[in-house]
Amino acid sequence: MSKRNSQSAKTAARERLRQERERQAKRDKARRQLIVAGSVVAVLAAAGGIGYAVVQANKPSYWEGLKDATVVAPANTTGTKGTTVVIGKDSAKKTLKVYEDPRCPVCAQFEQTVGSTVKKDIDDGKFKIQYIGATFIDNHDNGVGSKNALSALGAALNVSPEAFLEYKTALYSAKWHPDEQTDKFKDDSYLIKAADTVPALKNNTKFQDAVKKGTYDAWAMAMSKTFDDNKDGVTGTPSFVMDGKKLTTSDPNQPWTAEEFNKVVDAALKA
Repeated sequence: MSKRNSQSAKTAARERLRQERERQAKRDKARRQLIVAGSVVAVLAAAGGIGYAVVQANKPSYWEGLKDATVVAPANTTGTKGTTVVIGKDSAKKTLKVYEDPRCPVCAQFEQTVGSTVKKDIDDGKFKIQYIGATFIDNHDNGVGSKNALSALGAALNVSPEAFLEYKTALYSAKWHPDEQTDKFKDDSYLIKAADTVPALKNNTKFQDAVKKGTYDAWAMAMSKTFDDNKDGVTGTPSFVMDGKKLTTSDPNQPWTAEEFNKVVDAALKA
């Protein structure tokens, strides 16, 4: 190979090397641009995700959102948004207000101990009851069982007052009432199983559909507000009021018994 040809080969080689370096530099620049663009997208996505999370966190829960929703009131109710629930014979001269929360363990204890006495008094026309449902126990653990059970009670009330009372008894029974720390009433299927022990509600598709669809969810929230805004000074459950006066046991630290209930109620009826 001549010296001239050798020099030409070297020049060509250097030119190819220069061109390859330029191509590599372009590829590196493009890769850096993609990395930067990807990082920007990731940051924006993260920011968007955080923003979405913040928005979601600040949105009211399903139940809270029902506070201003249109209320479908069950049958057998009166008053604003159907929150007046009075059960008993028209001939009964006085009305006993009964304040209860579906998840309340003391309410369950009362129902299991004195419930049959209350039912007999209602049937005998001794007094009527006005039921006021509360849901404050849900606030203790961010639960929804009290609200969901109250809605299901609305579905039972829509069937009949008798179905309502029997279903309330079932929910408070030793078999179906859960521990206060266990929010079983949040499950529609559990509420329906308990309802199957009530003849008027067993396999009652209209009742079951109302529970599953939440037909009376907004009513439950309206009823809960009735408890929150009560003028009787009631802050806990179970509570009983007649003629504007709270009825209490002789020893506030002792649970109600049928005997003491009869004694206190009889005195209130005579007052």
